[in-house]
Amino acid sequence: MLTIQSNVSLKSYNTFGIDATARYLVEVDNDEDIQTLLQLPDVQTLPKLILGGGSNLLLTQDFNGLVVKINIKGIRTVKEDQENVWVRVGAGENWHEFVLYCVERGLAGLENLSLIPGTVGAAPMQNIGAYGVEIKDTFERLEAVHILTGQKRVFTNEECRFGYRDSVFKNELKGEYIICNVQFKLQKTPVFHVSYGDIQKTLDQMGVKELNIKAISDAVIKIRRSKLPDPVEIGNAGSFFKNPEISVMQYEHLKLMYPEIPGYVINNEVVKVPAGWLIEQCGWKGKRFGSIGVHARQALVLVNYGGGKGTEIKQLAEKIQSSVEEQFGIRLHTEVNFI
Repeated sequence: MLTIQSNVSLKSYNTFGIDATARYLVEVDNDEDIQTLLQLPDVQTLPKLILGGGSNLLLTQDFNGLVVKINIKGIRTVKEDQENVWVRVGAGENWHEFVLYCVERGLAGLENLSLIPGTVGAAPMQNIGAYGVEIKDTFERLEAVHILTGQKRVFTNEECRFGYRDSVFKNELKGEYIICNVQFKLQKTPVFHVSYGDIQKTLDQMGVKELNIKAISDAVIKIRRSKLPDPVEIGNAGSFFKNPEISVMQYEHLKLMYPEIPGYVINNEVVKVPAGWLIEQCGWKGKRFGSIGVHARQALVLVNYGGGKGTEIKQLAEKIQSSVEEQFGIRLHTEVNFI
């Protein structure tokens, strides 16, 4: 049974804890609810905001339309062979809890993506990634409902056009589909990814003798908790900016002026530079401006200490972008979506 609420505070629906108001809000528990909802004449004319865990958005104003909160649950094995297991997951499942579900059952491929906030349905939209692994590496397909027609469609890995924190759902199909479920192809025999970041160092500190996916998951959780604030304690959306990719020539030029600048070569053509390092060099790390600021341990994270406005965080982000561009000639782009 669908219940559409009016004038709902979205403070508890976004990890920044921004107290914006939705004109209408409805929670959906299955695909049929979505299709029924989209057939309602009054709903068809309203602007819509599809909401998962609210961990990748910044509310800069009230939303004068319908917020659709996706609560579709369920995890089931679709098929398996000697090497792989295919798992289908409801879009409303908590991402980290799903990763732990896989780790506990020895299903490899997602362990490096432990403790990333949000829901399963939002993961392919952003092509979430961490520590050398991205969603696209294990993603097989998803089912989505077209908002205008109510028709279901299957998207394959190729059709999602995954890029760095990017997909077709952030570009030409932005705002056109509601993701209902996602299917992953996971491995019974793991391929370990421990060279990125501090994973190997943390594993050594933990005294891990025999490598396994639970140890990697535990190490990633330990690293993330040491660097990133808990949204329950301090409002944030994790990494606010993407790590920029620049040409090898530009990187070499910057290295002459800043010998300590870190970078990771990709395909011998481009270099990924940590956005957090650039922001820190510009003096933003740990800066506080009233109710908002830049986190003291991770310059990549903008925070709401309580009572901050989305417009204030947006203005801070723009100032950071300008200062980084002025000093390094690099334009930072946001991971977070502005509403």
